[in-house]
Amino acid sequence: MTDGLANDLSHYLSRDMNSTPDVAIFDRVEVVRGATGMMQGSGNPSAAINMIRKRPTATPSVSVTGSAGSWDNYRTEFDASSALNASGTLRGRVVTAYQTKDSFQDFTSSERAVFYAITEADLNDDTTFTFGASNQNANNNSSWGGLPVAADGSDLHLKRSTYLGSQWEYWDQDNTTAFTRLEYRFADNWKMLLAASKSWSKLSMLGSIPERMGDNFDEFGQNIGRYDYKDQQSSYDGYVTGPFSLLGRTHELVVGASKRDLTFNGKGLPIDLETHTDLSNPTGIAKPDMSANPWTQHRTSEQKGAYLTTRLNLADDLKVILGGRLDWYEFDVDTRWNGKSSASSLPNKVTRHLTRYAGVIYDLDPHHSVYVSYTDIFRPQTELDAQNNALKPIEGKNYELGIKGEYFDGNLNASAAIFRVDQQNRAKQLNPIQCSVAGPTCYEAAGEVRSEGIEFEVNGALLPGWELGAGYTYAAAKYTKDTDQANVGRLFQTDIPRHIFKMFTTYQLPGELERWTVGGGLYRQNTIYKTGTNDYLSTFDYRIEQKAYSVVDLMTRYKASEHVDIRFNLNNLLDQRYYQAISGNTDYGTSLYGEPRNAMVTVNWSL
Repeated sequence: MTDGLANDLSHYLSRDMNSTPDVAIFDRVEVVRGATGMMQGSGNPSAAINMIRKRPTATPSVSVTGSAGSWDNYRTEFDASSALNASGTLRGRVVTAYQTKDSFQDFTSSERAVFYAITEADLNDDTTFTFGASNQNANNNSSWGGLPVAADGSDLHLKRSTYLGSQWEYWDQDNTTAFTRLEYRFADNWKMLLAASKSWSKLSMLGSIPERMGDNFDEFGQNIGRYDYKDQQSSYDGYVTGPFSLLGRTHELVVGASKRDLTFNGKGLPIDLETHTDLSNPTGIAKPDMSANPWTQHRTSEQKGAYLTTRLNLADDLKVILGGRLDWYEFDVDTRWNGKSSASSLPNKVTRHLTRYAGVIYDLDPHHSVYVSYTDIFRPQTELDAQNNALKPIEGKNYELGIKGEYFDGNLNASAAIFRVDQQNRAKQLNPIQCSVAGPTCYEAAGEVRSEGIEFEVNGALLPGWELGAGYTYAAAKYTKDTDQANVGRLFQTDIPRHIFKMFTTYQLPGELERWTVGGGLYRQNTIYKTGTNDYLSTFDYRIEQKAYSVVDLMTRYKASEHVDIRFNLNNLLDQRYYQAISGNTDYGTSLYGEPRNAMVTVNWSL
């Protein structure tokens, strides 16, 4: 979500298309807990990320930031905001950022440029109109894959700097978005919001993945692909919200509708080369001729819906939230090889799907409240099966029970929750050998998967100057139903951690040292793994594993003057060696190391 609205269809696309949004253009990032199908029409069952864009201010402000870090990591940011007329009813803001960075991995580098501009106009006392645009361009010199494992899944203990691609590989992305919104404030605190956005994305890439081949287990070639993607996304949202009176009490009502559509076009060429890569001394290969485009794909999707939700104040300490949403969804994909359809690409259509929501909040005392909620889950998918057809939408139910507390005059917040999520049709990635029609990646719909877990969070100030943010999550997703009875009771995705602990704290030193702030963070997760059967030359089982690990970070900040702030970050203090992602099988190398110990100095000047 952006600015509280689901104004893109990014979850319908491969992550290849969109680079990670640059935080320079955002004021803050919020985590919206619980299933998100009510307002969005589709989404994840556990949470949504709400990215709030920076808005213009009537008070002039300028900020310039420069940073330098390990592996020639250099970045600059410029942020300026001001009123554009004497009365302050017209305001504007411009943000730019530019970054270049090498890597701990040989031959790998990246470049990123960001531009963002927004204007906001008070048309009268009740109406505000906003228009803005952003562009993010990322050019990456990196391979498509990562590092392989041994045939039995064990670690090959390759150097973290190992790069098994070639120097001519690239992965370039360009994302442009234009957006507008109109807010009208009625009498009696009613409000109407109309919003629209349109995005254009482009990808151009040429890369390789290590692929096991040859006459023995230790020989690797390269699966090489060149692809060009283009897509356009449009999004329209509108809702009316405000209070109403019933039975002597004031309640809240939201009525809204949305429409989103996407058009995607892709072309490219995948090939396998028996290059016999030397893992101990990789040198890359000469650039092959990849000018042909035998593979093409055209996708279209449209989703529209209407929703209604209300917050009922039944008593001073009791609130009930009820809601419902109707959705219409249609998705079609046409994949061709040399102009001929590679499979029967059937359209995927859903008519009048009802998403329901109910929640109850009860205030135990002025500092504590308990809540219970139920939400339907509806999330269309564009993952393709082995026959090149899109999987059916994920459907399911989400239940949550929790307690929230507020302490020290609201400066510290804590929460605890237990949850259960039942889902059907979740995409499960298949072995590439099973994907001869759809390409190197395909999926199947799982039966029923149940996720259960607990969450604890603490955020805020423990004492004046001492800030703390900490959280622990346990979540396990297991099969409860499946066509393969052997899966029932097993973990659904063993390469996703079940235990995660995160903590970050800062402390502003007292007295004469008050210009200094020190802090540190800790991240820990449990062992993750992938198991399966290797059918290469002979049949035997494998296990790919990343054992539990912890990463410690440190920071210090010095307020040099009223306008100058200097910050030093030291990441992965103990130089923990770990894989942030592991390969799904032993045929292709996709394991990725996390960053070794690295540092960055940042200087910010603001007015």
